[in-house]
Amino acid sequence: MDQLFARFANRIAHIAGSPVTFLACVALVVAWAIAGPLFGYSETWQLLINTGTTIVTFLMVFLIQNTQNRDGVALQTKLDELIRSSDAKDEFMGIEKLTDQELTLLHRQCEAAAKKSHATLERTRAERRRRGHERAYSEEE
Repeated sequence: MDQLFARFANRIAHIAGSPVTFLACVALVVAWAIAGPLFGYSETWQLLINTGTTIVTFLMVFLIQNTQNRDGVALQTKLDELIRSSDAKDEFMGIEKLTDQELTLLHRQCEAAAKKSHATLERTRAERRRRGHERAYSEEE
């Protein structure tokens, strides 16, 4: 059942996001608007579009959420495998399960490490320029 629903949700999400589907929906709304005078802008005429769009929106929320959930898990799994198989810190595996405060703290630590690396790089560049290696440095970039 899960596999069948996953395939169905992916297919519907793909179709719903296509330009053809968008243009078909625009055409449907234009046709509905043109039909307004024919039906005297009645409550039934208004109810038709309101009910139709509400039902479609309600169902699409669940299909798209299902697709996004699976995409998110797949992406996290891929990232975890890259982290695990590289020299990166294993502490980053599974961070999507941390609290907002824990993620903020980890983000700040990463920013500080990036600033430190950038400062080291700038010192190295300045030293290379001071020693007259400007040409060699510019060729490396």
